[in-house]
Amino acid sequence: MQTWVRRGITGTVFSAVMLGGVYGGSLTYMLLFATVNVLCLWEFFRVVLPVKASGTFMRLVLALACGLAPFALSALYFLDFIENVHLLWGAFVLVFGIFLFELFQETERPFEYVAYITLACVYIGMPFAFLNVIAFESGDYQPEIIIGCLLLTWFNDSAAYVFGSWLGRRPLFARVSPKKTWEGTISGLLCAMGLSVALYYWLGQVSLTDWLVLGAIIAVFGTLGDLVESMFKRSFKLKDSGSLLPGHGGLLDRFDAFIFMLPFAAAYLFWLR
Repeated sequence: MQTWVRRGITGTVFSAVMLGGVYGGSLTYMLLFATVNVLCLWEFFRVVLPVKASGTFMRLVLALACGLAPFALSALYFLDFIENVHLLWGAFVLVFGIFLFELFQETERPFEYVAYITLACVYIGMPFAFLNVIAFESGDYQPEIIIGCLLLTWFNDSAAYVFGSWLGRRPLFARVSPKKTWEGTISGLLCAMGLSVALYYWLGQVSLTDWLVLGAIIAVFGTLGDLVESMFKRSFKLKDSGSLLPGHGGLLDRFDAFIFMLPFAAAYLFWLR
């Protein structure tokens, strides 16, 4: 009972912070997700970067800067502070900065650190850049789209958990996540589609077809993102990515599905429809 109370309090505060940050305007949105980005990166690097290696502090600072850069540079681009060429140069400098930093460190496996930092930029940093594509897809900041994507992600995850616990019989991917089932996954997809209809009437912004496609994208790729993070935790024998959210684990645990679906949702909204 105490666990459920703790989870409920954490979930309420977390939801209030997220809703307030997104609806507070473009500045609070950027501050909110820059913070989420950095904290997810911190949880990742806390696991993969050794504490006692040479240059650990500076490596961590560089790693966090590289992981945050895609979100920051894309935000500046959509706010008309920089142009396309600056995006390319910024990415170029950061990527080669990682190699140059490791060149001057006396470590046994420098390319291992380069690989982990680069992986974090692709796995965590780049998807948050695509979040800006979704937020500013029409040219102006659209909090409704962000709220819709968050709600669809959470609803799919919660429905999959509840119905999977109740009806689940056939494992979806037992090797990576033994408790995730086909019954729960399909239930999550159907519930996400139902919420998509509700979001069309509540939030509008895009057509009913667009909301339905977003619901399907988020359900499918969000589930894959959950499995990918489970694979990450299983590789390092972790139960949770962190302990920032009492009763819920780490921030990466809460945003694994959201992060993974972002490039696909952005591709649909910005290029494919």
